[in-house]
Amino acid sequence: MPVPGPLNGVTVVDLTRVLAGPFCTMILSDLGARVIKVEAPGRGDDAREYGPFVNGKSAYFISVNRGKESIALDLKNDADRAIFEKLLEQADIVAENFRPGTMEKLGYGWETLHARYPKLIYAAVSGFGHTGPHSKRPAYDMVVQAMGGIMSITGQPGGEPTRVGMSIGDVAAGLYTAIGVNAALYHRAMTGEATKIDIGMLDCQMALMENAIVRYSATGEIPGPLGGRHPSITPFQVFPTANGHMIVAGGNDTMYRRFCELIERPDLIDDPRYLTNRSRNENHDSLEAEISAVLKTRTTEAWLEMFDEAGVPASGINNVEQVINHPQARPRNMINDVEDPKAGKLQIAGNPVKLSGFEDPSSRETAPDVDEDRAKILRELGI
Repeated sequence: MPVPGPLNGVTVVDLTRVLAGPFCTMILSDLGARVIKVEAPGRGDDAREYGPFVNGKSAYFISVNRGKESIALDLKNDADRAIFEKLLEQADIVAENFRPGTMEKLGYGWETLHARYPKLIYAAVSGFGHTGPHSKRPAYDMVVQAMGGIMSITGQPGGEPTRVGMSIGDVAAGLYTAIGVNAALYHRAMTGEATKIDIGMLDCQMALMENAIVRYSATGEIPGPLGGRHPSITPFQVFPTANGHMIVAGGNDTMYRRFCELIERPDLIDDPRYLTNRSRNENHDSLEAEISAVLKTRTTEAWLEMFDEAGVPASGINNVEQVINHPQARPRNMINDVEDPKAGKLQIAGNPVKLSGFEDPSSRETAPDVDEDRAKILRELGI
């Protein structure tokens, strides 16, 4: 059943698979929409074969398909096409992440569907979007991370190209698609018009390049990887401690002065090389050496206690176990429980969108098996 949320009453027919599209429809589900996942008969979504597995069920698949329903349909079969079309009659959104042209070959492209179902919002996410010379090319997360430039600014200086540690190519596209869907729902509510949303994974990577693109435009210098350091703010990076590493984020002059006083280096405040963020950035190497020498004298925990009390932004480098057990995680419902008949109890990431007036549950319905909801859906359709 859909969770309480602002999208209660909205129905999504979800043709997406693997990650980018399912991540989008998971967000819509978390916000209250009913998501009916249309899968290929037999094998279903490819992500069902991605580990880790618990008692034969993919935990990966559960994590991005929790709370959805499943019906298996062969869209080349006349009887299944009739079922699919009845679903579209009652849907608000159809979502797909096929290679551009696939839906047209099936007879379900935007122009066809819009003429037949004028209130149906069409959300498409693909590697390169539906226009441009690369539109028909296949793409995966790693491909667009490389092509979109994000790998060129990730990792250690002089090191091998490094993938961002999570699937930022897919996840960013899913997020932007969800934003587009909500904008389209508002537009339809205001005007009665349904729209097509065309999201390219490469476009999303370029949009996420923060200041790298404008930095090149302004300076003519090609940005490269800086490891654990911010390109424009100093000190704002990873530093070694007596027992590991930590982050210190001196985001402005006031914070920098407070930090220097805490580490008992007031001389660094009035040093002309470090008076402003601009001068600190220009003299980063020498300042890093000075700070590192001090922070190595105490443990991460000792420094954090001091910085937290003084309001200096800082953190240890948490691993995933530490994140799950962080004292902020459960109070914010950012670790949810899922009870699955096969996999048992699993912990998954919660919904970061907190809305007044709507419950934010600490547990979620599990992901369905292939075709699990067929009988119920067919009854609702009168078939």
